[in-house]
Amino acid sequence: MQAEIRWVENVHFTATSGSGHLVPLDGPPDGGGENRGARPMELLLMGLGGCTSYDVVTILTKSRQKVRNCVTRLTAERASEVPQVFTRIHIHFDVTGENLDPKKVARAVELSAEKYCSASIMLERGGVSISHSHSIEESSS
Repeated sequence: MQAEIRWVENVHFTATSGSGHLVPLDGPPDGGGENRGARPMELLLMGLGGCTSYDVVTILTKSRQKVRNCVTRLTAERASEVPQVFTRIHIHFDVTGENLDPKKVARAVELSAEKYCSASIMLERGGVSISHSHSIEESSS
């Protein structure tokens, strides 16, 4: 896996993933930025959300669950001192589908957290406290 970060100006950068996707990075105005992109720590949080969401949807689909939508919301707390690392993250999955088995949804969240989501496991091993919750909504189609 690779990535390339190119400085544009001030604290604005362009990140290019190994697969060729571009992501703008920038800081807030009070930090010399112009708010033209995500903050690097926001990107880290979004990466965690993408990793665990992928797992949950994939596990449920392989379990023959009819998932229609999955929205994952992450809330993070950071240390007040430099380095301002994440100290706590809560991940909530809103899963919508047809006749979803609550035990299978809970198990998919658990498997992602404990076995499959490399981002989550890496952060927890680094001392970040990560909690999970989920809700299920019935879909008519």
